[in-house]
This record gives sequence, structure tokens and C-alpha cells, in this order.
Amino acid sequence: MFATNVGTADRIIRVVVGLALLAAFFLHTGASLRWLYLIGIVPLVTGLFSTCPLYSLLGISTCPARRS
Repeated sequence: MFATNVGTADRIIRVVVGLALLAAFFLHTGASLRWLYLIGIVPLVTGLFSTCPLYSLLGISTCPARRS
């Protein structure tokens, strides 16, 4: 579907940040702007699928070069 353009270190950081933001959503039940923590879905999904649409638009790739 999409080309892989997210490297291993980038994936790990995205998943950790995404999980941390989603955990904060469930832990801070009284916060007035609590719904902003749901932005954690974006880095989590892009980290799990190893593709980032923004990277594709900008022509960026953090994957190591593939050798033929």
C-alpha cells in the first residue's frame, strides 16, 4: 500500500510517544483539554505501519538504504 519510510529508531520513538499520549488521555480524566492527548493515535499508527504520509510528501525516509 504505502512505501516503508520510517526506520527502526524512528518507529520506536513514535510508538513510545503515541502510547504515552494515549496513557495521559486515560490518566488525566479531569483535564479540560483532555481530548488533545488523542493526537497520540497519529504517531502510534505511523510507527506501527512503518509509513508516514508527511514523509512521503516531503521525500524523507529514515529507513536504511536497501542494497540490491
